[in-house]
Amino acid sequence: MAKQRRRPVRRRDRKGGPASGRRKPCPYCRDKVDQVDYKDVFALRRFISDRGKIRSRRITGACRRHQSQVARAIKRARELALLPYVAEGGSDHRERGGRDRDRDR
Repeated sequence: MAKQRRRPVRRRDRKGGPASGRRKPCPYCRDKVDQVDYKDVFALRRFISDRGKIRSRRITGACRRHQSQVARAIKRARELALLPYVAEGGSDHRERGGRDRDRDR
């Protein structure tokens, strides 16, 4: 019989740090809110990054049900021009050294 090799078991480090401990409670479950309102722009802005992207559940701490409602409310508010699709003003895309560096020469 041939010897069986054991593969080393890979484990993620669980040594405390800033991400250790309990998950954040869902802000809507904590306040016992049943439906997320698309007209509440100030509450929805917490779920959007500075670039205008919808933040993930891991970052916002929302539960699965309310995160999908938040995403739907943000998309609805964007269509009604209550929220921006992208970041306002900001940096020029050519500053990062993209493909179009020599275009205006």
